[in-house]
Amino acid sequence: MASSLTCAGVVWAFLSFLCAAASCVGFFMPYWLLGSQLEKSVSFGTFRRCSYPVRDESRQTTVMVEQCGRYASFQAIPSAEWRICTVVTGLGCGLLLLVALTALMGCCVSELISRTVGRVAGGIQFLGGKCSCREGMGA
Repeated sequence: MASSLTCAGVVWAFLSFLCAAASCVGFFMPYWLLGSQLEKSVSFGTFRRCSYPVRDESRQTTVMVEQCGRYASFQAIPSAEWRICTVVTGLGCGLLLLVALTALMGCCVSELISRTVGRVAGGIQFLGGKCSCREGMGA
């Protein structure tokens, strides 16, 4: 297999893929915030939640649903900030994954990644990482 990458490029491609995979897993996991409510352990992320309160109309009380799942709709995400975070983090993860997969393809295909393409891909990766990190820090 011919490669269009240098040794440093191959290392960058594999590290990029690992970082993109970790970012995507972190995006899909509901463990961004942990706490307790109604004496139950709860956690939620941008679009997933575990152990959440639901109003039981028949008993006129609030009960805890002890399971994990996505919000029923985009509008069901608790606040506008969390909706924005979901979109920005999802876009960041998508950019990171796109660049990482392209870089991995560069390990197998000659003349796929030139010096200019590598620089542009690094810039896109920086932007994707900046989007993911900024939301993770609560900025």
